[in-house]
Amino acid sequence: MAFKPLHDRVLVRRVESEEKTAGGLIIPDSAKEKPQQGEVVAVGEGGRKDSGELIEMAVKAGDTVLFGKWSGTEITLDGEELLIMKESDILGVMS
Repeated sequence: MAFKPLHDRVLVRRVESEEKTAGGLIIPDSAKEKPQQGEVVAVGEGGRKDSGELIEMAVKAGDTVLFGKWSGTEITLDGEELLIMKESDILGVMS
């Protein structure tokens, strides 16, 4: 299914977190926090100024981004769990 976010919204797929600590201990699922890093799947066309002028998006599909712990709304598309959030919820782009 094709999905395009509206306005300044971004569709993000969470990046899976590590199963082990640096010391080699295995982390059970119940103790894992949801990752705050993800890959941008799709972006809207951008927000609008009061004058109606389009504000281009700073992120694009394929970017790896960091976002806040409680950012976005979880949705399920084609059986895959994704997040949809405003671009302003994104803290930065990984290079």
